[in-house]
Amino acid sequence: MTVSTIAPLETADGDTSDDSQLVQRARAGDVEARDRLIGRHLRDVYAVTFRVLGERDLAEDAAQDAFVNALGALPRFRGESSFRTWLLRVAVNSARSLSRRRVRRREVSIVAAEDLPGGEENPATRAVLLSEVARVRDALEQLPEKQRLSVTLRTQQGLSHAEIAELIGSTEGAVRVNYHLGIKRLRELLK
Repeated sequence: MTVSTIAPLETADGDTSDDSQLVQRARAGDVEARDRLIGRHLRDVYAVTFRVLGERDLAEDAAQDAFVNALGALPRFRGESSFRTWLLRVAVNSARSLSRRRVRRREVSIVAAEDLPGGEENPATRAVLLSEVARVRDALEQLPEKQRLSVTLRTQQGLSHAEIAELIGSTEGAVRVNYHLGIKRLRELLK
């Protein structure tokens, strides 16, 4: 088996659309285009909302809110940034809004086995991995919000400093500082 590059999704009629084409079609009421936009970005939106909220159920609610809000605002999307960047900004805002509306429980999160890399079979090793993942998540929760977002969006989503700045409503320089301060603080907390 060989590794190939990721090609644009293809519709039943052979159309290989990028996001801008799908946005135009979705604006015109094309349900298939709307569904394809959701399908393309669902994982990233959920990942961002989870990084902000730290709880699966809340992240799912925020991701759903983000798509409802984004699709409702699609006619106002100006295209000044990529659709993905704009959508992730909507997701961050939805997560923050949900966080403000709900009183979060301050518990140590229990990590599900499917979140672990690799699929370790040895129960002792798996327990150690679960413990380490919980430690890292707990340490991340101790960071100020902008540091936590800068670190997780950079390391987990692979976003550039400029994209993160746009998502969290900050400058690129501030994101760089928050990222480096966040990493430094994580190192201290995880010693």
